[in-house]
Amino acid sequence: MTVAPPAEMTAIAIPTPGGPEALVPQRRAVPKPGPGELLVKVAAAGINRPDVLQRQGNYAPPPGATDIPGLEVAGEVAASGGETGAWRIGDKLCALVAGGGYAEYCLVPAPQALPVPRGLDLIQAAALPETFFTVWTNVFERGALKAGESFLVHGGTSGIGTTAIQLAAQLGARVFATAGGPDKVAACRSLGAERAIDYRSEDFVTAVLDATGGKGVDVILDMVGGDYFARNMKCLALEGRIVQIAFLKGSKVELDLAPLMVKRQTLTGSTLRPRSVAEKGAIAKALKDRVWPLIEAGRVQPVIHKTFPLAQAAAAHRLMESSAHIGKIVLTV
Repeated sequence: MTVAPPAEMTAIAIPTPGGPEALVPQRRAVPKPGPGELLVKVAAAGINRPDVLQRQGNYAPPPGATDIPGLEVAGEVAASGGETGAWRIGDKLCALVAGGGYAEYCLVPAPQALPVPRGLDLIQAAALPETFFTVWTNVFERGALKAGESFLVHGGTSGIGTTAIQLAAQLGARVFATAGGPDKVAACRSLGAERAIDYRSEDFVTAVLDATGGKGVDVILDMVGGDYFARNMKCLALEGRIVQIAFLKGSKVELDLAPLMVKRQTLTGSTLRPRSVAEKGAIAKALKDRVWPLIEAGRVQPVIHKTFPLAQAAAAHRLMESSAHIGKIVLTV
């Protein structure tokens, strides 16, 4: 027997931007799905750095998106607006969303939904979409990383980093990663990094050039920015590609671009949240075809550091901002 969704739900709102305490539980109307949309009863929602930026008032939702934070969910289909393909009420899924994940119910564009990989529960599945969509489109599409090439990811123990290390290693690349401290360096190695570099005590440029015989790496995924721009160029190979996805140390720098020309390097970047449903749907299809089999075979797995109940979203954000975690932080509903 199908039970209709309730009229109201609990969601985490941001009445006024600020610190973690700005995340406040509120009663909201349960959204109604339109054509092409699914209403998902959320079991778990992943936490990501863009959520922190939104909470601080530095990353507004795209036009038309809800103000409720949360970019990835896993749960069960509770209602459909029609035109949603093969999805049916009661199906379990995980999905990338433009917002709304920190809630008991969330609207999901059907093309952005993926089946829960065999062997994973809904909490594990909630840790997949944002990082796997981001890594796939930036490392393997924009960065064009191929088997036999070399790859450096900064922030190797972040959700993005733990995903990137595993996927690059499993798809045949030689993987390097930076991280802060012995425990995080060890975690990077355990996930498949050939060389994990402790940025607190080592210069990653020197380490990468030493490990590659002076050649440098073919692709760099960077979320740091600032003085990393010039340093990345120094350890990038001929025809190498830098893909920029965030700027923890700032986006404005003075930069000598001559090496970019001499070594025929490429500097690119992207954002995921504002992209169209069709674009995100294409990424979802690629993940289902290329990556979901790796997950179901146990060769790639989400790394979850800790879970928090939905009402403790503020505590989850405090942990995120401490950078003490390895892998993902997930809210359970």
